[in-house]
Amino acid sequence: MKKTGISTSQKTFQKRQNQGTLYVVATPIGNLEDMTFRAVRILKEVDIIAAEDTRHTRKLLTHFSISTPTLSYYKEKERERAGLIINKLNEGKNIALVSDAGTPGISDPGSILVQQALAENIRVEPIPGPSSLTAALSVAGIRDSSFVFLGFAPARKKQRQDLLQSLSLEEKSLVFFEAPHRLHSFLQDCFAILGDRRLLWCRELTKMHEEITWDHLKSVLRTIKDKKIKGESVLIIAGAQNDSNKISDGEIEELLKACKKSQKLSLKDAVQKITREHNLSRSAVYRLALKIWK
Repeated sequence: MKKTGISTSQKTFQKRQNQGTLYVVATPIGNLEDMTFRAVRILKEVDIIAAEDTRHTRKLLTHFSISTPTLSYYKEKERERAGLIINKLNEGKNIALVSDAGTPGISDPGSILVQQALAENIRVEPIPGPSSLTAALSVAGIRDSSFVFLGFAPARKKQRQDLLQSLSLEEKSLVFFEAPHRLHSFLQDCFAILGDRRLLWCRELTKMHEEITWDHLKSVLRTIKDKKIKGESVLIIAGAQNDSNKISDGEIEELLKACKKSQKLSLKDAVQKITREHNLSRSAVYRLALKIWK
């Protein structure tokens, strides 16, 4: 039998020619010049564009003279709309999925639709492009290129704190998205639970007022205090130090005793000093300090 060089999955898609293709299309996160030629072509050629917010997407389409009909696909109706889109794909319609900015499915609607399409053996094709995640990582300078991406942290304080506590010993860099109105409370929890770690803070990436800041959690908290922050942020927080470099509770207690004996530092100042110098969890050092100052 002559080999065709076509994979099993490709053969399956070829056999079902009546089906359409779902294109997952990345769109600019701010700067329209980041739109790819391929993305423009696909959005012009498909039958329908499924958009997170059709009004927002219409501005993009108008800029690139794209007249393709749109269909709303927002988070609250994601599962319901996914069924409708799957039916249209099975009817032979080619559909492009876009979010308001960046790559669909990465902290944006899309994963449910992709899962259902794969379950129906519908071809899903990525059209790569802008992503605030990869944009931030590209300037972070992570040495071993490993990280843990967590998207948006829980909005509820207790759930957020529980998540951070579970990550306190994670040695890989922690990558979060955060909304402007929750940024301060999120960073406060990070500082209290993780300690004064090194931080890359990216805001308004690719936009006119883009800010990229390398600093520590405590310093950034001081900077944003009482300020109205605009735009979503990408935060890359340094991972925990390797256990071999950590000091024991006994060593921490000795340092705290020395601080108290010197009478030059208050409990609060001693905790801040030791937390920062040894990249420790502030809450853990504070508990030990309470025992000594008591």
